[in-house]
Amino acid sequence: MQPPKIADRLLRLFLSSERLEEVMGDLHEEFAYQVRRNGQRQAHWRYWWDVVGFIKPTFLSKRQKEQYSTNPIMLRNYFRTAWRNLVNSKGYSAINIGGLSVGMAVAMLIGLWVYDELSYNTYHKNHDQVVQVVENQTLEQGISTSRSLPMPMSHELRTKYASDFKSVVASSEFDQILAYDDKKLTRFGSFTEADFPEMMTLSMLRGTRQGLQNSNTVLLAESTAKALFGDVDPLRKTIKIGNRYTVQVAGVFEDLPHNTTFKDLAFIAPIGLLFESGQGMDNWRSSSFAIIAQLHPNRDFKDVSTKIKDVFHNHIPKDKTQSELFLHPMNDWYLRSEFKNGTNAGGRIEFVWLFSCIGVFVLLLACINFMNLSTARSQKRAKEVGIRKAIGSLRSQIIGQFFSESFLVVGLSFLLALGLVQLTLPFFNDVADKTTAILWNDPRFWLICLGFIGLTGFVAGSYPALFLSSFQPIKVLKGTFVLGRLASIPRKVLVVVQFTVSVTLIIGTIIVFRQIQFAKNRPVGYSREGLINITMNTPEIQGRYDAIRNELMATGVVADMAESSSPMTNIWSGANNLEWRGKDPNRTAAFGTISITPEFGNVVGWKIKEGRQFSRQFTSDSATFMFNEAAIKLMGLKKPIGETIRWHEKNWKIIGVIKDMVMTSPFEPARPTVFMMNTNERPLNVIHIKLNPALSAQMALSKLETVFKRINPAAPFEYKFADQEYAKKFAAEERIGRLASFFAILTIFISCLGIFGLASFVAEQRTKEIGVRKVLGASVFNLWSLLSRDFIILVLIACFVASPIAYYYLNNWLQHYEYRTEIAWWIFAASGIGALAITLLTVSFQSIKAALVNPVKSLRSE
Repeated sequence: MQPPKIADRLLRLFLSSERLEEVMGDLHEEFAYQVRRNGQRQAHWRYWWDVVGFIKPTFLSKRQKEQYSTNPIMLRNYFRTAWRNLVNSKGYSAINIGGLSVGMAVAMLIGLWVYDELSYNTYHKNHDQVVQVVENQTLEQGISTSRSLPMPMSHELRTKYASDFKSVVASSEFDQILAYDDKKLTRFGSFTEADFPEMMTLSMLRGTRQGLQNSNTVLLAESTAKALFGDVDPLRKTIKIGNRYTVQVAGVFEDLPHNTTFKDLAFIAPIGLLFESGQGMDNWRSSSFAIIAQLHPNRDFKDVSTKIKDVFHNHIPKDKTQSELFLHPMNDWYLRSEFKNGTNAGGRIEFVWLFSCIGVFVLLLACINFMNLSTARSQKRAKEVGIRKAIGSLRSQIIGQFFSESFLVVGLSFLLALGLVQLTLPFFNDVADKTTAILWNDPRFWLICLGFIGLTGFVAGSYPALFLSSFQPIKVLKGTFVLGRLASIPRKVLVVVQFTVSVTLIIGTIIVFRQIQFAKNRPVGYSREGLINITMNTPEIQGRYDAIRNELMATGVVADMAESSSPMTNIWSGANNLEWRGKDPNRTAAFGTISITPEFGNVVGWKIKEGRQFSRQFTSDSATFMFNEAAIKLMGLKKPIGETIRWHEKNWKIIGVIKDMVMTSPFEPARPTVFMMNTNERPLNVIHIKLNPALSAQMALSKLETVFKRINPAAPFEYKFADQEYAKKFAAEERIGRLASFFAILTIFISCLGIFGLASFVAEQRTKEIGVRKVLGASVFNLWSLLSRDFIILVLIACFVASPIAYYYLNNWLQHYEYRTEIAWWIFAASGIGALAITLLTVSFQSIKAALVNPVKSLRSE
């Protein structure tokens, strides 16, 4: 039995050809089933009822149609049709899904990075109330910000400002050797006061946060306790710190996460250990400690800063330094850590904003690809839209159909993006120095992802949906529908936006690496080749300079050896109370101070500009100074040799001036520094060894290890190459450069993916034109230039737009560095040429492929 033909004709009249085949197939199957079960009469009635149900939306009111369009059956039909369109256009679907997945993966990686940055120090539950007391000093060079303060400052604030501070602690952090039986480890730790564990809300695995109340105790990080004791319970076990302090383990705390200021903290010991005799704890002249405090709830940082600003100055009234204290909140320690001339100048927060913008733009580029390819193929779908409108579909229903396609593509892209993120996270964490991970078990993560999918689907599908749904059915079905010359303008604008972002990132990456290389090529003023530093962490090795030197020189692997109070890559102490002839009494100048042995200059290879260096042959050298060029310039001395300097109620003679050595930041001018010959009044901290260049470093280090293990068996042999320590100073900038280049490559990839899709579509649309031109004698080069010209023009426009934008932002970024590179014109030219070359390579594949097609095949339908 056959269903009624009149009903089938009604379906053909009201349903689109794409939908008709599916609907009639289902109805005919249902009709056959009803005939077998209920007979022919009932089957006819049921068939008519179903047909009316399918054509009913055509006769509904507008409001009814809108309600009908949200019917689950219609929504299912939307996605079924969307899936069919994806399958029928596999090439374009692959480009859309691939581009969106890469864009979403980049956005998710940046989102995880930004989340890690913004959550820095939030591990500590009191992070909103914890502050560091910081000092601003008005000096000759400007206002200097220092985080080092005297030890008695904590007691002063804790007792006299108890209504403002809940607790205040002093802290000093450095590497120490921890020893238990025959195990010896060098770990970074803090000597601090008893309230520190509670202030930082440490998660205790064994013991309590009050474990530091006893002066001979220590708290260990979980990993440190495991390394020292294995699986044995560490509580009440006795260890030695620096082979000097014997302490008992009072607790074990959970290792602090990577995104905290104290991430490397391996042990916490009472600060009283550093003052075993009790002397020095009330010394207001020695600024060597960090003062950390916790405010009472509802206390304002600025108000308390105003109250305590003169505390330091009141205890040193004879000092001419203008000093003011203020509070630096813990939430700003990482993101806003930089100070310029006494005011906060930002810091990592600038990179958070930068990479957030990059993430948004990369995702936008992927959405642009979807928009461009959807609107470029609009002429193919014009008839579909016309028929849908002719049979009664509302524009809102057609918009819904196109949005369903967008959300389907975005959903598939999101699943692929999750896989890409999971695969690339190890590499990304290595580049970014992070430990981020996908938060699979966090409901907030999935809520954000749903919002992310919704926003991306809406952005990607909005323009195609609104554009395609605006077609007039009469023109489309009559065959008079033409998009017009202006229809391609939005696509061209979007392509320009894509390449503007790409070229800007290319320029930025080049300038970041040029700034790094510029600083690396800066003369450092000493020789790093074969120079190693060994920090003296135990009393057995300190104060034995002559014995150690004799043993090392006897090995034959050491060219020379010296000691100093600071390594070559830092200056650990300073002074601002030097007096000299002609100094303005109202001026205060800050100098770095370094004590050295006489052989120091020969070991590091510094360059003498005037005078001479220290010598053991002159006993008077114990009361002499050597300055660097920056210090002499600051003091304004025309003939410095022989001048008298007054310091600590004692006269010192200048015997030499050395060329500036880069010992602090390679991006800033050399710090004014004074060198003095050590007189064994206090032990030095660092051994400098110049290896024999005629021997291999491996053999030399092996012999050095034997000597140091014999001299200092209580400590492991640990050394640092000066060139490697200097290279670490570029780590932050190099990390930003690598991240920028990583994102720039992905941005270019996404842009080229869109260009590739557009080029293939243009080549497909102009197949017959190309065939006619070939028949008329056009060469492959002519056809290639014809198809490539429009894309080249768009990229050139993007280069002209990107150049001033990049110059403005990168010039502002370079202002953070006093020692900085110049922005050369060739950087913009090279970036533009690079973008143009990449575009040509991308377009040429499709252009040449289309140009080589046999015109007989392309014109066959004519």
